[in-house]
Amino acid sequence: MHGITCRTDGAILRIELNRPDKLNAVNTAMLNELTARLNDGADDAVRVVVLTGAGRAFCSGGDLTGGGTGGAADAALEAVRAITALPKPVVAGVQGAAAGFGCPLALACDLVVAARSAFFQLAFTKIGLMPDGGSSALVPAAIGRARTARMAMLAERIEAPTAFEWGMISHLVDDDEYDTELQTVVQTLASGPTMSYGWIKRALRESTLSTLDVVGDLEMEGQSALRDSDDFRRGARAFVERRPPEFRGH
Repeated sequence: MHGITCRTDGAILRIELNRPDKLNAVNTAMLNELTARLNDGADDAVRVVVLTGAGRAFCSGGDLTGGGTGGAADAALEAVRAITALPKPVVAGVQGAAAGFGCPLALACDLVVAARSAFFQLAFTKIGLMPDGGSSALVPAAIGRARTARMAMLAERIEAPTAFEWGMISHLVDDDEYDTELQTVVQTLASGPTMSYGWIKRALRESTLSTLDVVGDLEMEGQSALRDSDDFRRGARAFVERRPPEFRGH
């Protein structure tokens, strides 16, 4: 439904972004559905949530070609808040691109198991926007201010081995071992001390993500202003036409 598939496998809630033809690019309806399904993780029968993407990508960011993105920045932040507030472990399984909103979506999760061929990218400036979805809190909490500024301003692709070296992700595995490692991590958590995990998660949020709500609100304010800019219109048009943008600085 709305590009999200969900099933319960014993104590495991499996949520999949399922728009492979769009590389799992998200729109508002999809983000709202994602938040609703994440909230299903509060059920006592669920002990771990695993979030993956169908096909060749985890998530390529916002859908700039299909419409239905009004209020998407707010919806993206709500999905991230649902992950960080859930008192159960959430594991991201990343293959291919975790770009745009896909990057903070993965980093909001407690553990990230990434295939060696995966990559992470804050591609927002390519269309004249700023990172949102809590990126400005999540990414520096993982890799520091300088590397975050590099990712946010230069929109560089960060390959999974570099992401692992920087401390952005918890697990790096060869592509042919990805499914096995992801399943091992998830099964370990599903049979572990769920209450203990909840308190660990709460303490880590307090120590590293205490500014998430304030920063998220600031991102939404900035994104709203930037969407009215000439640079955004130029960037979005260039993206659809698959050519480099010509920004004017206003």
